[in-house]
Amino acid sequence: RELARLPALWLPRRPMSSPSIQALSQEVVNRIAAGEVIHRPSSALKELLENSLDAGSTSISVTSKAGGLKLLQISDNGHGIHRADFPRVCERFATSKLREYEDLSQIETFGFRGEALASISHVAHVSVTSMTADAACAHRASFSDGLLVPPKPGEPAEPRPCAGTRGTTIAVEDMFYNVPMRRAAMKGAGEEYTRLLQVVQSYALDNAGVAMSCKKAAEHATELHTLASHSALDVVRLVHGSQVAAELLPLEATDEESELRLRGLVSNANFSQKRLTLLLFINKRLVESSHLRRAVEEVYAQYLPKHTHPWVYLSLRLPPASPRRTTHRVQLHHSREAACAD
Repeated sequence: RELARLPALWLPRRPMSSPSIQALSQEVVNRIAAGEVIHRPSSALKELLENSLDAGSTSISVTSKAGGLKLLQISDNGHGIHRADFPRVCERFATSKLREYEDLSQIETFGFRGEALASISHVAHVSVTSMTADAACAHRASFSDGLLVPPKPGEPAEPRPCAGTRGTTIAVEDMFYNVPMRRAAMKGAGEEYTRLLQVVQSYALDNAGVAMSCKKAAEHATELHTLASHSALDVVRLVHGSQVAAELLPLEATDEESELRLRGLVSNANFSQKRLTLLLFINKRLVESSHLRRAVEEVYAQYLPKHTHPWVYLSLRLPPASPRRTTHRVQLHHSREAACAD
């Protein structure tokens, strides 16, 4: 009788048998893997932008709806995708950038294992329209879970001929439609769009000479529109304002021992702001580095008023074997990171 009055949590539990070990379904595995690469629309855009740059594009435009959750579209004028390669576009570990394991020591493209589009196709509906220079027309196909799928029930899944120009357009719709917890964790459409815009702005700076634009689908005006004729300083002036651009100094350095090449734009001692702006690229990829962030702060602490910070853009080029590469990020070995900071 006394036990019956106790809350259920206080009652002794019956011993449970150890659960058996079971292999996860491929669907669950793919969604988990996608989550390692695609955290939010801006991380998907970063991967797509890098694919466009790897394709030799000189013009890239980005359009989004609902901060990229409803629609994220990127169009470029790169070399395009051959019709015969369409079935492998969203297949994991299918790539045009790597053939042998030894190629990793010399690879200089952004990604190389072919996981970006595959991951996106497991958490969104993807359509690809592409045309190569030698093709008579463009082709369009739809993808889901890494595979070609019919655009509508009853229609064939094979790529369909359509009108187009040289290059590729990728439309990603209903991102995280099948991962409700991830979808619920997203910020509002306005904040997600700001993240998209910041990614395009950053890559426009490091790829001056490539025209880039970014806009919302419902609006005619673009939030960002750089020209192929713009220099890095022109992009800074367009994105961050003339006041920042006027206070920047060009920076170039080479270290023969580490084979490090550095270029960038840094604010002078007359400029300061409340928060540090550090745009850091390593081998063309936008990255974070706590070592380099601290090194920048330490250098400027000697010249700026207390509690103020500089504006810094750095682009480091290291031998391909130096960074620890993955498909969705670049990491430096601690020894090389410390050397770069020095």
